[in-house]
Amino acid sequence: DIDHLNLRIQKELVEWLNWLKADIGFDGWRFDFAKGYSADVAKIYIDRSEPSFAVAEIWTSLAYGGDGKPNLNQDQHRQELVNWVDKVGGKGPATTFDFTTKGILNVAVEGELWRLRGTDGKAPGMIGWWPAKAVTFVDNHDTGSTQHMWPFPSDRVMQGYAYILTHPGTPCIFYDHFFDWGLKEEIDRLVSVRTRHGIHSESKLQIIEADADLYLAEIDGKVIVKLGPRYDVGNLIPGGFKVAAHGNDYAVW
Repeated sequence: DIDHLNLRIQKELVEWLNWLKADIGFDGWRFDFAKGYSADVAKIYIDRSEPSFAVAEIWTSLAYGGDGKPNLNQDQHRQELVNWVDKVGGKGPATTFDFTTKGILNVAVEGELWRLRGTDGKAPGMIGWWPAKAVTFVDNHDTGSTQHMWPFPSDRVMQGYAYILTHPGTPCIFYDHFFDWGLKEEIDRLVSVRTRHGIHSESKLQIIEADADLYLAEIDGKVIVKLGPRYDVGNLIPGGFKVAAHGNDYAVW
């Protein structure tokens, strides 16, 4: 264990971070198990090393109902993520992994896509509140991969990417999915759509439909994404939009 309140340890870690930045060329930090020390300590490391980007892993349990599934309201969960960024400094480079979105997406793609519209009509994860500070992901080395601690439904992974790569927030692609699962080309197509249309962390999201078998949303008035097995959505797609990417139960116009 590291005593992050020890001033000598703080000083040496800051020196190490600045060495990584100046001599090695790293310009961003990932704070592993960030709930293991205070946001005040993380603020010291960020303020004194001035990275261009920093993301924290604050992995806590969602609120679950008696059926073993997440409650529709996960405000307390995403509030914890927002609070961490607030304490570290909302105007700085600090962000957090959007575990709220991850947990809701895990269940939503299994025939419960209505979960992707919160009670306020916005996205139910951290991206619904503070998308500029939310790093979205489908799986990471803890949840998926060999550890398999909270994996995304394996046959619906591309639905997850269709969601995060078209939505606000800063999407993060998992190495395993990109290089080992044979999904590189499909993911690349979605990245191209995001890049080509200038979708960014604070893009405007309009949820058109969120039903059990259909989630349909428009982003910045430029991109429309559909998740779910329902195909008769032509009447919901404005004129002028053409399919740019599609796969198993997802499409992007």
